[in-house]
Amino acid sequence: MHYVYVIKSLKEDYTYIGESTDLKQRFSEHNAFKVQSTKAYAPYRLVYYEAFAESRDAKIRERKLKQYGSSWSQLRKRLKFSL
Repeated sequence: MHYVYVIKSLKEDYTYIGESTDLKQRFSEHNAFKVQSTKAYAPYRLVYYEAFAESRDAKIRERKLKQYGSSWSQLRKRLKFSL
């Protein structure tokens, strides 16, 4: 499986969108300060994820969310109190 996920910093107002084949391991890496782009804002909580059978689908979805367009707006509406 391929996962697109959203994590939220417990320390700052910072949200990160990522993609991984091992969500549990990747989330652990974020909280263990092993990811350069997110270590300044750790610790995190997982607020959302989607699972895909194909890597291409996950990468397309991640790209759409990172563009902060209508896909991101719709997700924020659904996760109103989590984000």
